[in-house]
Amino acid sequence: MIASGAALLLLDLQNDFIHEKGAYAQGGVDVTAFQRVVARLEPLVAMIRQYGLPIISSHFTLIGDMNRDVMISDHLRQLRPFLKAGDFQPGTFGHRLVDELGPSDFSVEKVTYSAFYMSRLDWLLKQLGVERLIVGGIVTNGAVASTVRDAHLRGLDVTLLSDGCAGASDESHHCNLQALSGLATFMRCDELQASKLVEF
Repeated sequence: MIASGAALLLLDLQNDFIHEKGAYAQGGVDVTAFQRVVARLEPLVAMIRQYGLPIISSHFTLIGDMNRDVMISDHLRQLRPFLKAGDFQPGTFGHRLVDELGPSDFSVEKVTYSAFYMSRLDWLLKQLGVERLIVGGIVTNGAVASTVRDAHLRGLDVTLLSDGCAGASDESHHCNLQALSGLATFMRCDELQASKLVEF
């Protein structure tokens, strides 16, 4: 029997993070690890879509100020000085979920790490009757870790796709997975796909 009350949450798998013409790649960031995540997720996402479970995508969002300059937190400006007005802006190519995984059934804009913070995600999950989240995305040490912790605090049962996410580095990825081990069940993308969501 396919699990009921479950949904797939894709964190920040946007063109500006992943595509070769996106803001990160154009700014000199090596996005190959992110692209490998997309490739591993693609067949699983197709199966979940076929089974009719909700697919929710979160979208990191930058907002323009009154002068149309981008509003960026100080820590992000120091980390990614190449970010500019138009990057991660709603309605743009860069803001969208990558084509390989889209379209999602629902999307949630967010302005910081956790997809729950100041967003409609919690409300949406309750409306959909979701009790179990399957989570994949980027980055393990940012959106993934923060969102998994917030989901755990809300009493949600989380299955984290251990190879369906990537960190700023392999070391960061593995360290954060270890830190999350008490908050989520880990499965590989191919493992979950092979289970066909039966008793997963």
